[in-house]
Amino acid sequence: MSADTDTVSANGVEFTYLHAGEPDAPLALCLHGFPDSAHTWRHLLPALADAGFRAVAPFMRGYAPTSVPDDGLYQTGALSADANALHDVLGGDGRAVLVGHDWGAPAVYGAAASEPDRWAKVVGMAVPPGGAMGAAFLGNLDQLKRSWYMFFFQHRFADLVVPANDLAFIDMIWRDWSPGFDATTDLEHVKACLRDPAHLGAALGYYRATLGDGPRTPEYDAIQAAGGGELTQPTLYLHGRDDGCVGAEVAESARAMCPWATVEVVDGAGHFLQLERPDVVNARIVEFLTT
Repeated sequence: MSADTDTVSANGVEFTYLHAGEPDAPLALCLHGFPDSAHTWRHLLPALADAGFRAVAPFMRGYAPTSVPDDGLYQTGALSADANALHDVLGGDGRAVLVGHDWGAPAVYGAAASEPDRWAKVVGMAVPPGGAMGAAFLGNLDQLKRSWYMFFFQHRFADLVVPANDLAFIDMIWRDWSPGFDATTDLEHVKACLRDPAHLGAALGYYRATLGDGPRTPEYDAIQAAGGGELTQPTLYLHGRDDGCVGAEVAESARAMCPWATVEVVDGAGHFLQLERPDVVNARIVEFLTT
């Protein structure tokens, strides 16, 4: 079963999305991160459809072919608000579930926390729930070193470096974050989303809204704050053992900090675990969402 493409307007953004499954099935909304695209879910979407879900993977705000938002807002709360708005326009109900990777992970935490009646279960990957990521920045120098790129993106020099040589910076990121994985297919999808300067600026805007001077709103600040707390929904968190972006020790710390979540580390996988070990990851997600 392959995924089809469609478009929809939600929260002031024209979203393009991939989808698989019957229109009246429970919604499974899958949100990607950086530097990635909706195609990161190409293995999971058909698995979710086969399990009885309407699986939808939007290209996140600012990632082509989704539009660059007129409001210029990229804080995590905006991503969460997008998810809740997509729930509305896609006909979601209380059976709907969320799956998020990298930036998509805090986005789903915020969506689930701010409007819990919309979402029955939550799956996060690569960025842990609760306060584990923030604690890592304060007390884990190894993680601070891994996160150098977040600080580099605050400087406008990044606007010149990242797109150079057909986005060679993105090739480097994938090599570092998922060592040994052949990302040829995925990198072409990613670069198609980011080659246009406006769309690349949007992707970097996620980091500038978090650590720099990017525009914010109190409404989205509140959603973002809610996403940093305990979720009421059953929550599964998956992390690659060899993740070169967020160390596995950060995931392990989430076990103690987030006893309300099920935390599992996937062997033989780096940051993009849904692509590196789809056999393991798909099976675990489907099992969690259907039991």
